[in-house]
Amino acid sequence: MNVKFVTLGCKVNQYESEAMLSMLNKRGIMTSENDTADIIVLNSCTVTAESDRKVRQTLRRLRKLNPTAVIVLTGCMVQAFPKTSEELKEADIIIGNVNRSKLFDHIMNFISAKQRIIDIENHENGEKFEKMQVENFSERTRAYIKIEDGCNRFCSYCIIPYARGRVRSKELSELKSETQILGKNGYKEIVLTGINLSCYGSDIGLTLADAIECVCADENIERVRLGSLEPEQLTPDVISRLSKQKKLCPQFHLSLQSGCDETLKRMNRHYNSAEYREIVNNLRNAFENAAITTDIMVGFAGETEEEYEKNLNFAKEIKFSKAHVFAYSRRPGTRADKFPMQLTNKVKEERSRLMIEATEKTQREFTLSQIGKVESVLFEQEREEGVYFGYTMNYTPVLVKSDTDIHGKILKVKLNSIDGENLIGTLI
Repeated sequence: MNVKFVTLGCKVNQYESEAMLSMLNKRGIMTSENDTADIIVLNSCTVTAESDRKVRQTLRRLRKLNPTAVIVLTGCMVQAFPKTSEELKEADIIIGNVNRSKLFDHIMNFISAKQRIIDIENHENGEKFEKMQVENFSERTRAYIKIEDGCNRFCSYCIIPYARGRVRSKELSELKSETQILGKNGYKEIVLTGINLSCYGSDIGLTLADAIECVCADENIERVRLGSLEPEQLTPDVISRLSKQKKLCPQFHLSLQSGCDETLKRMNRHYNSAEYREIVNNLRNAFENAAITTDIMVGFAGETEEEYEKNLNFAKEIKFSKAHVFAYSRRPGTRADKFPMQLTNKVKEERSRLMIEATEKTQREFTLSQIGKVESVLFEQEREEGVYFGYTMNYTPVLVKSDTDIHGKILKVKLNSIDGENLIGTLI
């Protein structure tokens, strides 16, 4: 038998899919190299209502293309909305995030009995970090390690705490072991991920700095990169410790959501714009040529024109090197879904357009500032014959011509010019 994984959503989901695939491989179920497979696992996302729609659409397509396959639906949508998920009859097996360790057994039981299986348990306070380990990542030059799960924040617009439970962290001994395996298997860059990565260690007496120091200590690892971060845990002490790790990439995806304090308060975010600004300044002072990237929401419930202008002006002030701009969408099950003064799509689309224009301008300014520098680049793929694509330490995209295969290598590059979002460089 063979299996194909289809993963929607974040880097944490990607890591968990690789871990589940590895678990099945070890039990004799091989990876499918084709579009069809005997078993298909759809790992779902539920961060927005659009995410749920995409899950349903993908599930229907997978069933149409694979009418006889065993189809498993798992992930965040299942955990957050079990009743809705049970109604998706295209899935033979529906497993919540709590029950993923039973995946192989459920597949075997379904094949034997041909009876639909639904196994969804609630998260419980005090539950431990799920033991997972990945040794290889298919078709990737960097490896991901999930070191944290869950969130205690309960932002008013977000369903994720219901899908992921409370904060829990990977023990340093397990992190060290997984890092060693990935390093020996040839991965030069490790990306640390989590649902609320900044809160790593808060349940076991550690901080994010402890995890970073652990991974940086491995002699086979040349780079360590961080996934998306909530800002308020990045204290001066933590930033000081991080700055001492020369392998740590100076790219920080610092989730903003809004630069307006009134909006942040309604969102139940745990910082204000002044505190965010201070953290950005501390990072830029501690790391040379640091890139600050972010997520910005526009059109949140009750956002006035004045509040939007504060959000827009703050984004211009911070000068993000890249921003993911998105319009607020109502999410059933969250407090914000019941808030008054919900904005029209027309207003949200116009505010998105203006914010995107502003952040694209600061992105180009940052990219232009990199011209003339010599940076190390991890080359990830050959875009066309003899042209290789990769990223600098601060995640600036680079294209380079080379007569030899440089895929998977970290090499020094002189950054010469700009082409769209990419810089054009020459090997040193």
